[in-house]
Amino acid sequence: MWIVFIGPPGAGKGTQCGRLVETLGIPHLSTGDMLRNTERESALGKVVASFIDVGRLAPDYLVMPIVTKRLSEFDCQSGCLFDGFPRTVYQAEQLDAFLGERGTRIDVVLHLDVGADELLCRLLKRAETENRNDDNRETISARLNVFKTQTAPVLEYYRGQGNVLEVDGSRSPDAVFANIMSGMNERN
Repeated sequence: MWIVFIGPPGAGKGTQCGRLVETLGIPHLSTGDMLRNTERESALGKVVASFIDVGRLAPDYLVMPIVTKRLSEFDCQSGCLFDGFPRTVYQAEQLDAFLGERGTRIDVVLHLDVGADELLCRLLKRAETENRNDDNRETISARLNVFKTQTAPVLEYYRGQGNVLEVDGSRSPDAVFANIMSGMNERN
C-alpha cells in the first residue's frame, strides 16, 4: 500500500505513520528524517542544512534522488508511508511517474488538518522535548508559510485524483488513528 501524509509541520504525521507502519507492516519513509540525518560535514549535508536550518524546503534536485534511491530498496517494493513527501507538485508528479513505471500508484493521501495556533503550541513543545534546533518561532513561521505556498498545492493535486482522505488532526492521537483506519477501511 502506498500512502502519502500531507499536513503542516506538527500535524502529527510522524506519530500516525509510526502507528500505521506497525499495523500495515510497510516502511515509513520520512524525507525530513532522511535529510536531517545527512552527514552535516559532507558537501551534501552542508547544502541540506543551509535549507533546513532556516525552515526552507530542500530543493527538488536534492530530494528526488534521495527518495528514488530509497524506493528502489527491497523493503519498499510493495509500498510505504510517505511522511513529508511530496512537498511540491513537481515531486508529486515525479512520484506518480516513478510509481507508474512500476505499474502502481498512490492508494490514499491522508490530509491531517490542524489549526495554526495548535500547530505553534505543538511545535514549540516539540522543540523543548526533542531538542530540535529547527523548531523555534522564526523557523516555525517560515515552515508554516512554506507549507501554505508550496505544499498545500500538492493537496489540491491529489484532490484532483480523488484519493484524499480528510482527517481532523487536532484530536487525540488515538482518535486521529481511529479516524484514519476507519476512513481507509471504507475505501477498500
